[in-house]
Amino acid sequence: MAKEYSQIVEGIVKGVGGKENIQSATHCVTRLRFALKDETKVDKEALDKIDVVKGAFSANGQFQVVIGQGTVNKVYAEMVEATGIGIATKEETKSVAESNLNPLQRAVKALADIFIPILPAIVTAGLLLGINNILTGTGIFFEKKSLVQVYTQWSDFADIINLIANTAFTFLPALVGWSAVKRFGGNPLLGIILGLMLVHPSLLNAWDYPKAKAAGDIGMWNLFGLQIEKVGYQGQVLPILVASYVLAKIEVFLNKRVADSFQLLVVAPISLLITGFLAFIVIGPVTFTIGNWITSLFVGIFDMAPVIGGLLYGALYAPLVITGMHHTFLAVDFQLIGSIGSTFLWPILALSNIAQGASALAMMFLAKNDEKLRGLSLTSSISAFLGVTEPAMFGVNLRYRFPFYSAMIGSALGAVYIMLNAVTSPSIGVGGIPAIFSIFPNKWMPFSIGMVIAIIVPFFLTFFLGKSKKYTLNSKENTRIEDHSVSV
Repeated sequence: MAKEYSQIVEGIVKGVGGKENIQSATHCVTRLRFALKDETKVDKEALDKIDVVKGAFSANGQFQVVIGQGTVNKVYAEMVEATGIGIATKEETKSVAESNLNPLQRAVKALADIFIPILPAIVTAGLLLGINNILTGTGIFFEKKSLVQVYTQWSDFADIINLIANTAFTFLPALVGWSAVKRFGGNPLLGIILGLMLVHPSLLNAWDYPKAKAAGDIGMWNLFGLQIEKVGYQGQVLPILVASYVLAKIEVFLNKRVADSFQLLVVAPISLLITGFLAFIVIGPVTFTIGNWITSLFVGIFDMAPVIGGLLYGALYAPLVITGMHHTFLAVDFQLIGSIGSTFLWPILALSNIAQGASALAMMFLAKNDEKLRGLSLTSSISAFLGVTEPAMFGVNLRYRFPFYSAMIGSALGAVYIMLNAVTSPSIGVGGIPAIFSIFPNKWMPFSIGMVIAIIVPFFLTFFLGKSKKYTLNSKENTRIEDHSVSV
Protein backbone atom coordinates (compact mmCIF):
# COMPACT_ATOMS: atom_id res chain seq x y z
CA MET A 1 0.00 0.00 0.00
CA ALA A 2 1.27 3.43 -0.98
CA LYS A 3 2.86 5.05 2.03
CA GLU A 4 1.84 8.53 0.87
CA TYR A 5 -1.50 7.94 2.59
CA SER A 6 -0.07 6.80 5.92
CA GLN A 7 0.14 10.31 7.39
CA ILE A 8 -3.31 11.14 6.01
CA VAL A 9 -4.80 8.04 7.64
CA GLU A 10 -2.98 8.79 10.89
CA GLY A 11 -4.49 12.28 10.92
CA ILE A 12 -8.00 11.06 10.11
CA VAL A 13 -7.94 8.32 12.74
CA LYS A 14 -6.65 10.79 15.33
CA GLY A 15 -9.29 13.33 14.23
CA VAL A 16 -12.18 10.91 14.81
CA GLY A 17 -10.99 10.17 18.33
CA GLY A 18 -8.44 7.45 17.76
CA LYS A 19 -8.62 3.77 16.79
CA GLU A 20 -10.27 2.86 20.08
CA ASN A 21 -13.19 5.21 19.27
CA ILE A 22 -14.00 3.46 15.97
CA GLN A 23 -16.65 0.74 16.21
CA SER A 24 -16.90 0.14 12.48
CA ALA A 25 -15.83 1.87 9.27
CA THR A 26 -16.68 1.60 5.60
CA HIS A 27 -16.77 3.91 2.60
CA CYS A 28 -19.00 4.94 -0.29
CA VAL A 29 -18.04 6.62 -3.57
CA THR A 30 -16.71 9.80 -1.93
CA ARG A 31 -16.79 9.42 1.88
CA LEU A 32 -15.39 7.46 4.76
CA ARG A 33 -18.24 6.38 7.02
CA PHE A 34 -17.56 5.75 10.70
CA ALA A 35 -19.71 4.31 13.46
CA LEU A 36 -18.05 5.91 16.49
CA LYS A 37 -18.40 5.13 20.18
CA ASP A 38 -18.36 8.81 21.17
CA GLU A 39 -18.68 11.57 18.57
CA THR A 40 -17.74 14.22 21.15
CA LYS A 41 -14.15 13.03 20.80
CA VAL A 42 -14.05 14.12 17.14
CA ASP A 43 -11.68 17.01 16.35
CA LYS A 44 -13.25 18.58 13.25
CA GLU A 45 -10.69 21.37 13.15
CA ALA A 46 -7.90 18.82 12.89
CA LEU A 47 -9.77 16.98 10.13
CA ASP A 48 -10.27 20.22 8.20
CA LYS A 49 -6.51 20.75 8.12
CA ILE A 50 -5.89 17.47 6.26
CA ASP A 51 -5.36 18.19 2.58
CA VAL A 52 -7.54 15.43 1.13
CA VAL A 53 -10.45 16.08 3.51
CA LYS A 54 -13.15 18.18 1.83
CA GLY A 55 -15.54 18.22 4.78
CA ALA A 56 -16.84 16.19 7.71
CA PHE A 57 -20.29 15.82 9.23
CA SER A 58 -22.51 13.53 11.25
CA ALA A 59 -25.69 12.06 9.79
CA ASN A 60 -27.91 9.09 10.66
CA GLY A 61 -25.61 7.93 13.43
CA GLN A 62 -22.55 7.89 11.16
CA PHE A 63 -19.66 10.33 11.15
CA GLN A 64 -18.72 10.91 7.53
CA VAL A 65 -15.48 12.33 6.18
CA VAL A 66 -15.65 13.59 2.58
CA ILE A 67 -12.50 12.54 0.68
CA GLY A 68 -13.38 12.37 -2.99
CA GLN A 69 -13.91 9.75 -5.66
CA GLY A 70 -11.02 7.33 -6.20
CA THR A 71 -8.89 8.66 -3.34
CA VAL A 72 -11.35 7.42 -0.72
CA ASN A 73 -10.73 3.80 -1.76
CA LYS A 74 -6.97 4.14 -1.23
CA VAL A 75 -7.35 5.98 2.07
CA TYR A 76 -9.78 3.36 3.36
CA ALA A 77 -7.52 0.48 2.32
CA GLU A 78 -4.55 2.11 4.06
CA MET A 79 -6.67 2.76 7.16
CA VAL A 80 -7.73 -0.90 7.34
CA GLU A 81 -4.09 -2.01 7.03
CA ALA A 82 -2.75 0.56 9.51
CA THR A 83 -5.39 0.17 12.23
CA GLY A 84 -6.48 -3.43 11.82
CA ILE A 85 -10.14 -2.44 12.25
CA GLY A 86 -11.24 -4.94 9.61
CA ILE A 87 -13.18 -4.35 6.41
CA ALA A 88 -16.88 -3.74 7.07
CA THR A 89 -19.78 -3.57 4.64
CA LYS A 90 -22.00 -0.50 4.43
CA GLU A 91 -24.85 -2.48 5.99
CA GLU A 92 -22.70 -3.59 8.92
CA THR A 93 -21.60 -0.02 9.63
CA LYS A 94 -25.18 1.21 9.26
CA SER A 95 -26.34 -1.44 11.71
CA VAL A 96 -23.74 -0.43 14.29
CA ALA A 97 -24.50 3.27 13.77
CA GLU A 98 -28.24 2.73 14.15
CA SER A 99 -27.77 1.60 17.74
CA ASN A 100 -26.73 5.17 18.58
CA LEU A 101 -29.97 6.71 17.27
CA ASN A 102 -33.02 7.76 19.25
CA PRO A 103 -36.51 6.56 18.17
CA LEU A 104 -37.21 9.68 16.04
CA GLN A 105 -33.86 9.38 14.28
CA ARG A 106 -34.51 5.70 13.63
CA ALA A 107 -37.90 6.51 12.09
CA VAL A 108 -36.35 9.18 9.86
CA LYS A 109 -33.56 6.80 8.88
CA ALA A 110 -36.12 4.10 8.03
CA LEU A 111 -37.89 6.50 5.65
CA ALA A 112 -34.56 7.45 4.10
CA ASP A 113 -33.64 3.78 3.65
CA ILE A 114 -36.96 3.19 1.89
CA PHE A 115 -37.14 6.20 -0.42
CA ILE A 116 -33.50 6.77 -1.38
CA PRO A 117 -33.19 3.47 -3.34
CA ILE A 118 -36.20 4.37 -5.52
CA LEU A 119 -35.12 7.97 -6.14
CA PRO A 120 -33.28 7.18 -9.42
CA ALA A 121 -36.54 5.92 -10.91
CA ILE A 122 -38.51 8.91 -9.64
CA VAL A 123 -35.90 11.48 -10.70
CA THR A 124 -35.72 9.88 -14.15
CA ALA A 125 -39.50 10.09 -14.38
CA GLY A 126 -39.31 13.76 -13.39
CA LEU A 127 -36.77 14.52 -16.11
CA LEU A 128 -38.88 12.75 -18.74
CA LEU A 129 -41.97 14.62 -17.57
CA GLY A 130 -39.91 17.79 -18.04
CA ILE A 131 -39.31 16.83 -21.68
CA ASN A 132 -43.01 16.12 -22.05
CA ASN A 133 -43.76 19.54 -20.53
CA ILE A 134 -41.61 21.22 -23.17
CA LEU A 135 -43.37 19.36 -25.98
CA THR A 136 -46.93 19.79 -24.71
CA GLY A 137 -46.79 23.09 -22.78
CA THR A 138 -48.68 25.94 -24.40
CA GLY A 139 -47.05 29.32 -24.95
CA ILE A 140 -43.43 28.09 -24.79
CA PHE A 141 -42.63 28.24 -28.51
CA PHE A 142 -45.92 29.45 -29.97
CA GLU A 143 -48.56 31.80 -28.60
CA LYS A 144 -51.42 29.85 -27.00
CA LYS A 145 -50.26 26.63 -28.67
CA SER A 146 -47.92 23.78 -27.80
CA LEU A 147 -45.18 22.35 -29.97
CA VAL A 148 -47.17 19.16 -30.64
CA GLN A 149 -50.23 21.18 -31.62
CA VAL A 150 -48.23 22.98 -34.31
CA TYR A 151 -46.15 19.97 -35.35
CA THR A 152 -48.64 17.15 -34.92
CA GLN A 153 -46.15 14.52 -36.08
CA TRP A 154 -44.50 14.89 -32.64
CA SER A 155 -47.70 14.15 -30.70
CA ASP A 156 -47.25 10.37 -30.52
CA PHE A 157 -43.58 10.84 -29.62
CA ALA A 158 -44.65 13.02 -26.69
CA ASP A 159 -47.36 10.52 -25.74
CA ILE A 160 -44.83 7.67 -25.47
CA ILE A 161 -42.51 9.84 -23.37
CA ASN A 162 -45.45 10.66 -21.09
CA LEU A 163 -46.28 6.95 -20.73
CA ILE A 164 -42.67 6.09 -19.85
CA ALA A 165 -42.45 8.97 -17.38
CA ASN A 166 -45.76 8.22 -15.66
CA THR A 167 -45.04 4.53 -15.15
CA ALA A 168 -42.98 5.16 -12.01
CA PHE A 169 -45.81 7.20 -10.47
CA THR A 170 -48.59 4.90 -11.65
CA PHE A 171 -46.88 1.94 -10.00
CA LEU A 172 -45.31 3.90 -7.15
CA PRO A 173 -46.77 1.52 -4.51
CA ALA A 174 -44.86 -1.35 -6.17
CA LEU A 175 -41.57 0.58 -5.96
CA VAL A 176 -42.23 1.56 -2.34
CA GLY A 177 -43.37 -1.99 -1.53
CA TRP A 178 -40.14 -3.47 -2.89
CA SER A 179 -37.95 -1.07 -0.93
CA ALA A 180 -40.03 -1.04 2.28
CA VAL A 181 -40.42 -4.81 2.64
CA LYS A 182 -36.69 -5.19 2.01
CA ARG A 183 -35.98 -2.56 4.68
CA PHE A 184 -38.25 -4.30 7.20
CA GLY A 185 -36.59 -7.68 6.67
CA GLY A 186 -39.02 -9.40 4.29
CA ASN A 187 -38.88 -10.69 0.73
CA PRO A 188 -38.82 -7.63 -1.59
CA LEU A 189 -40.56 -9.59 -4.37
CA LEU A 190 -43.58 -9.96 -2.11
CA GLY A 191 -43.41 -6.20 -1.60
CA ILE A 192 -43.68 -5.68 -5.36
CA ILE A 193 -46.69 -7.98 -5.55
CA LEU A 194 -48.31 -6.18 -2.61
CA GLY A 195 -47.78 -2.81 -4.26
CA LEU A 196 -49.18 -4.00 -7.60
CA MET A 197 -52.13 -5.50 -5.72
CA LEU A 198 -53.01 -2.03 -4.38
CA VAL A 199 -53.14 -0.58 -7.93
CA HIS A 200 -54.77 -3.54 -9.66
CA PRO A 201 -56.76 -2.50 -12.80
CA SER A 202 -59.97 -4.05 -11.42
CA LEU A 203 -59.95 -1.49 -8.58
CA LEU A 204 -61.31 2.03 -8.83
CA ASN A 205 -58.42 4.37 -9.65
CA ALA A 206 -57.61 6.54 -6.65
CA TRP A 207 -57.53 9.67 -8.81
CA ASP A 208 -61.17 9.00 -9.83
CA TYR A 209 -62.30 8.35 -6.26
CA PRO A 210 -63.69 11.84 -5.42
CA LYS A 211 -65.78 11.94 -8.61
CA ALA A 212 -67.04 8.38 -8.12
CA LYS A 213 -67.88 9.06 -4.48
CA ALA A 214 -69.88 12.17 -5.40
CA ALA A 215 -71.79 10.13 -7.98
CA GLY A 216 -72.30 7.22 -5.56
CA ASP A 217 -70.62 4.89 -8.04
CA ILE A 218 -68.04 3.03 -5.95
CA GLY A 219 -67.87 -0.76 -6.24
CA MET A 220 -68.08 -2.81 -3.05
CA TRP A 221 -67.02 -6.18 -1.72
CA ASN A 222 -69.47 -7.86 0.64
CA LEU A 223 -67.46 -9.84 3.20
CA PHE A 224 -70.12 -11.59 5.27
CA GLY A 225 -72.03 -8.33 5.70
CA LEU A 226 -68.96 -6.07 5.87
CA GLN A 227 -68.93 -3.57 2.99
CA ILE A 228 -65.41 -2.88 1.62
CA GLU A 229 -64.78 -0.29 -1.08
CA LYS A 230 -63.00 -1.63 -4.17
CA VAL A 231 -60.58 1.30 -4.36
CA GLY A 232 -56.96 1.38 -5.53
CA TYR A 233 -54.19 3.46 -4.00
CA GLN A 234 -52.38 4.92 -7.00
CA GLY A 235 -49.85 7.59 -6.03
CA GLN A 236 -50.33 6.92 -2.31
CA VAL A 237 -47.41 6.08 -0.01
CA LEU A 238 -48.91 5.62 3.46
CA PRO A 239 -51.04 2.54 2.61
CA ILE A 240 -48.13 0.65 1.08
CA LEU A 241 -45.70 1.73 3.82
CA VAL A 242 -47.89 0.35 6.61
CA ALA A 243 -48.93 -2.73 4.61
CA SER A 244 -45.27 -3.48 3.80
CA TYR A 245 -44.37 -3.36 7.49
CA VAL A 246 -47.20 -5.77 8.32
CA LEU A 247 -46.26 -8.10 5.46
CA ALA A 248 -42.58 -8.21 6.45
CA LYS A 249 -43.36 -8.89 10.11
CA ILE A 250 -45.81 -11.69 9.27
CA GLU A 251 -43.28 -13.23 6.90
CA VAL A 252 -40.47 -13.07 9.48
CA PHE A 253 -42.81 -14.56 12.12
CA LEU A 254 -43.78 -17.49 9.88
CA ASN A 255 -40.22 -18.13 8.67
CA LYS A 256 -39.14 -18.74 12.24
CA ARG A 257 -41.94 -21.23 12.90
CA VAL A 258 -42.56 -23.10 9.65
CA ALA A 259 -40.29 -25.99 8.68
CA ASP A 260 -37.97 -25.28 5.77
CA SER A 261 -39.62 -27.95 3.59
CA PHE A 262 -43.00 -26.20 3.87
CA GLN A 263 -41.93 -22.54 3.77
CA LEU A 264 -42.41 -22.12 0.01
CA LEU A 265 -45.97 -23.45 0.23
CA VAL A 266 -46.96 -21.67 3.43
CA VAL A 267 -45.07 -18.44 4.20
CA ALA A 268 -45.61 -16.31 1.10
CA PRO A 269 -49.29 -17.30 0.47
CA ILE A 270 -50.35 -16.75 4.07
CA SER A 271 -48.35 -13.51 4.39
CA LEU A 272 -49.87 -12.02 1.24
CA LEU A 273 -53.36 -13.28 2.03
CA ILE A 274 -53.48 -11.83 5.53
CA THR A 275 -51.81 -8.56 4.50
CA GLY A 276 -54.04 -8.24 1.44
CA PHE A 277 -57.23 -8.51 3.48
CA LEU A 278 -55.90 -6.12 6.13
CA ALA A 279 -54.79 -3.68 3.41
CA PHE A 280 -58.26 -3.37 1.89
CA ILE A 281 -60.27 -3.66 5.11
CA VAL A 282 -58.27 -1.55 7.58
CA ILE A 283 -54.86 -0.28 6.49
CA GLY A 284 -55.91 1.26 3.17
CA PRO A 285 -59.00 3.20 4.31
CA VAL A 286 -57.33 4.49 7.50
CA THR A 287 -54.03 5.56 5.91
CA PHE A 288 -55.82 6.98 2.86
CA THR A 289 -57.77 9.25 5.21
CA ILE A 290 -54.61 10.20 7.12
CA GLY A 291 -52.86 10.93 3.82
CA ASN A 292 -55.68 13.23 2.78
CA TRP A 293 -55.43 15.01 6.14
CA ILE A 294 -51.70 15.54 5.59
CA THR A 295 -52.35 16.85 2.09
CA SER A 296 -55.09 19.19 3.33
CA LEU A 297 -52.83 20.44 6.13
CA PHE A 298 -49.94 21.39 3.84
CA VAL A 299 -52.18 22.75 1.09
CA GLY A 300 -54.16 24.75 3.66
CA ILE A 301 -51.03 26.27 5.21
CA PHE A 302 -49.50 27.25 1.89
CA ASP A 303 -52.83 28.52 0.51
CA MET A 304 -53.66 30.55 3.60
CA ALA A 305 -50.16 31.91 4.25
CA PRO A 306 -47.85 31.27 1.27
CA VAL A 307 -45.37 33.86 2.53
CA ILE A 308 -44.96 32.17 5.91
CA GLY A 309 -44.95 28.66 4.41
CA GLY A 310 -42.36 29.55 1.78
CA LEU A 311 -40.26 31.52 4.25
CA LEU A 312 -40.12 28.70 6.81
CA TYR A 313 -39.60 25.79 4.43
CA GLY A 314 -37.15 27.75 2.29
CA ALA A 315 -35.08 28.72 5.32
CA LEU A 316 -35.26 25.41 7.16
CA TYR A 317 -34.75 22.93 4.34
CA ALA A 318 -30.94 23.12 4.52
CA PRO A 319 -30.88 22.56 8.31
CA LEU A 320 -33.24 19.62 7.77
CA VAL A 321 -30.64 18.15 5.40
CA ILE A 322 -28.05 18.32 8.19
CA THR A 323 -30.29 16.31 10.52
CA GLY A 324 -31.45 13.94 7.77
CA MET A 325 -35.10 14.84 8.42
CA HIS A 326 -35.51 16.19 4.88
CA HIS A 327 -36.15 12.58 3.83
CA THR A 328 -39.51 12.67 5.61
CA PHE A 329 -40.67 15.30 3.14
CA LEU A 330 -40.13 12.90 0.23
CA ALA A 331 -43.18 11.05 1.52
CA VAL A 332 -45.09 14.37 1.67
CA ASP A 333 -44.04 15.19 -1.91
CA PHE A 334 -45.29 11.81 -3.11
CA GLN A 335 -48.51 12.26 -1.15
CA LEU A 336 -49.12 15.68 -2.70
CA ILE A 337 -48.39 14.39 -6.21
CA GLY A 338 -50.72 11.44 -5.68
CA SER A 339 -53.53 13.52 -4.17
CA ILE A 340 -53.50 16.82 -6.10
CA GLY A 341 -51.25 15.98 -9.04
CA SER A 342 -48.37 18.31 -8.14
CA THR A 343 -46.04 19.39 -5.34
CA PHE A 344 -45.14 22.91 -4.22
CA LEU A 345 -42.48 21.70 -1.77
CA TRP A 346 -40.00 20.26 -4.24
CA PRO A 347 -39.44 23.55 -6.17
CA ILE A 348 -38.33 25.08 -2.85
CA LEU A 349 -35.80 22.25 -2.45
CA ALA A 350 -34.32 23.21 -5.83
CA LEU A 351 -33.93 26.83 -4.71
CA SER A 352 -32.18 25.68 -1.53
CA ASN A 353 -29.68 23.76 -3.70
CA ILE A 354 -29.02 26.87 -5.78
CA ALA A 355 -28.64 29.13 -2.73
CA GLN A 356 -26.04 26.84 -1.18
CA GLY A 357 -24.13 26.87 -4.47
CA ALA A 358 -24.24 30.67 -4.64
CA SER A 359 -22.79 31.03 -1.14
CA ALA A 360 -20.02 28.55 -1.93
CA LEU A 361 -19.23 30.46 -5.13
CA ALA A 362 -18.90 33.70 -3.16
CA MET A 363 -16.40 31.98 -0.89
CA MET A 364 -14.20 31.32 -3.92
CA PHE A 365 -13.83 35.08 -4.44
CA LEU A 366 -13.18 35.64 -0.74
CA ALA A 367 -10.45 33.01 -0.42
CA LYS A 368 -7.83 34.73 -2.57
CA ASN A 369 -4.87 33.29 -0.65
CA ASP A 370 -6.16 29.77 -0.13
CA GLU A 371 -6.00 27.61 -3.25
CA LYS A 372 -7.55 24.60 -1.52
CA LEU A 373 -10.61 26.58 -0.47
CA ARG A 374 -10.89 28.29 -3.85
CA GLY A 375 -10.86 24.98 -5.70
CA LEU A 376 -13.29 23.34 -3.29
CA SER A 377 -15.64 26.34 -3.39
CA LEU A 378 -15.75 26.39 -7.19
CA THR A 379 -16.30 22.67 -7.70
CA SER A 380 -18.81 22.38 -4.86
CA SER A 381 -20.81 25.38 -6.11
CA ILE A 382 -21.09 23.81 -9.56
CA SER A 383 -22.22 20.57 -7.92
CA ALA A 384 -24.86 22.44 -5.90
CA PHE A 385 -26.11 24.28 -8.99
CA LEU A 386 -26.65 20.84 -10.51
CA GLY A 387 -28.56 19.59 -7.48
CA VAL A 388 -25.91 17.94 -5.26
CA THR A 389 -25.30 20.19 -2.25
CA GLU A 390 -23.26 17.95 0.05
CA PRO A 391 -19.79 19.29 -0.96
CA ALA A 392 -20.96 22.92 -0.74
CA MET A 393 -22.81 22.55 2.55
CA PHE A 394 -20.41 20.36 4.48
CA GLY A 395 -17.18 21.25 2.76
CA VAL A 396 -17.53 25.05 2.66
CA ASN A 397 -20.66 26.74 3.98
CA LEU A 398 -21.12 25.03 7.33
CA ARG A 399 -17.43 25.33 8.03
CA TYR A 400 -17.78 29.13 8.12
CA ARG A 401 -21.42 29.37 9.22
CA PHE A 402 -22.21 32.77 7.67
CA PRO A 403 -22.29 31.40 4.05
CA PHE A 404 -24.73 28.75 5.26
CA TYR A 405 -26.96 31.33 6.93
CA SER A 406 -26.75 33.56 3.86
CA ALA A 407 -27.92 30.64 1.72
CA MET A 408 -30.82 30.03 4.10
CA ILE A 409 -31.90 33.67 3.73
CA GLY A 410 -31.63 33.59 -0.07
CA SER A 411 -33.50 30.31 -0.26
CA ALA A 412 -36.26 31.65 1.99
CA LEU A 413 -36.73 34.83 -0.07
CA GLY A 414 -36.77 32.88 -3.33
CA ALA A 415 -39.27 30.44 -1.85
CA VAL A 416 -41.57 33.27 -0.78
CA TYR A 417 -41.58 34.61 -4.33
CA ILE A 418 -42.39 31.30 -6.01
CA MET A 419 -45.07 30.52 -3.42
CA LEU A 420 -46.74 33.87 -4.06
CA ASN A 421 -46.79 32.88 -7.74
CA ALA A 422 -48.09 29.34 -7.04
CA VAL A 423 -45.14 27.54 -8.65
CA THR A 424 -45.61 23.77 -8.61
CA SER A 425 -44.10 20.68 -10.20
CA PRO A 426 -45.86 17.54 -11.45
CA SER A 427 -43.05 15.43 -10.00
CA ILE A 428 -39.72 15.56 -8.24
CA GLY A 429 -36.66 15.60 -10.48
CA VAL A 430 -33.09 16.80 -10.54
CA GLY A 431 -32.51 19.70 -8.13
CA GLY A 432 -30.65 22.92 -8.72
CA ILE A 433 -30.87 24.88 -11.96
CA PRO A 434 -32.00 21.90 -14.15
CA ALA A 435 -35.11 21.73 -11.93
CA ILE A 436 -36.80 24.29 -14.15
CA PHE A 437 -37.54 21.55 -16.70
CA SER A 438 -39.61 19.71 -14.09
CA ILE A 439 -41.72 22.79 -13.33
CA PHE A 440 -45.04 23.34 -15.10
CA PRO A 441 -44.15 25.42 -18.20
CA ASN A 442 -46.59 28.22 -17.36
CA LYS A 443 -44.59 28.79 -14.15
CA TRP A 444 -41.11 28.88 -15.71
CA MET A 445 -40.87 32.67 -15.52
CA PRO A 446 -41.66 33.06 -11.79
CA PHE A 447 -39.45 30.07 -11.00
CA SER A 448 -36.61 31.65 -12.99
CA ILE A 449 -37.01 34.84 -10.97
CA GLY A 450 -36.95 32.73 -7.80
CA MET A 451 -33.68 31.16 -8.97
CA VAL A 452 -32.17 34.61 -9.60
CA ILE A 453 -33.12 35.62 -6.04
CA ALA A 454 -31.60 32.39 -4.70
CA ILE A 455 -28.34 33.20 -6.49
CA ILE A 456 -27.96 36.94 -5.99
CA VAL A 457 -28.98 37.25 -2.33
CA PRO A 458 -26.72 34.49 -0.91
CA PHE A 459 -23.80 35.45 -3.15
CA PHE A 460 -23.67 39.11 -2.22
CA LEU A 461 -24.67 38.55 1.40
CA THR A 462 -21.85 36.01 1.79
CA PHE A 463 -19.39 38.24 -0.04
CA PHE A 464 -20.13 41.40 1.94
CA LEU A 465 -20.17 39.56 5.27
CA GLY A 466 -16.85 38.00 4.39
CA LYS A 467 -15.42 41.38 3.41
CA SER A 468 -16.63 43.08 6.55
CA LYS A 469 -14.27 43.65 9.46
CA LYS A 470 -16.12 41.06 11.52
CA TYR A 471 -14.72 38.21 9.45
CA THR A 472 -11.16 37.45 8.41
CA LEU A 473 -10.05 34.46 6.36
CA ASN A 474 -6.88 33.11 7.86
CA SER A 475 -5.18 30.85 5.34
CA LYS A 476 -2.46 29.89 7.81
CA GLU A 477 -5.07 28.17 9.92
CA ASN A 478 -6.37 26.40 6.87
CA THR A 479 -9.74 27.94 6.09
CA ARG A 480 -11.09 28.99 9.44
CA ILE A 481 -13.22 32.05 10.16
CA GLU A 482 -12.35 33.99 13.24
CA ASP A 483 -15.34 35.82 14.68
CA HIS A 484 -14.84 37.33 18.10
CA SER A 485 -17.45 40.07 17.95
CA VAL A 486 -20.82 38.64 16.92
CA SER A 487 -22.47 35.35 16.19
CA VAL A 488 -24.24 35.36 12.85
